[in-house]
Amino acid sequence: MKIVVDYDLCESNAICMQIAPEVFEVRDDDFLYVLNENPGDELREKMEESVQRCPKQAISIED
Repeated sequence: MKIVVDYDLCESNAICMQIAPEVFEVRDDDFLYVLNENPGDELREKMEESVQRCPKQAISIED
């Protein structure tokens, strides 16, 4: 799976980082960084939750 973030929509509110800090990080510059664009299937549930809970729907999963 590949994690895709639409940075034009992203507000860097860090909800995804709270769900999956091993994949998402909001740094001191207030921008979201994807630490692992291709997380393993063991993280699929967290990735799906991140997609669902993103208030701007800026995150998507490509298989």
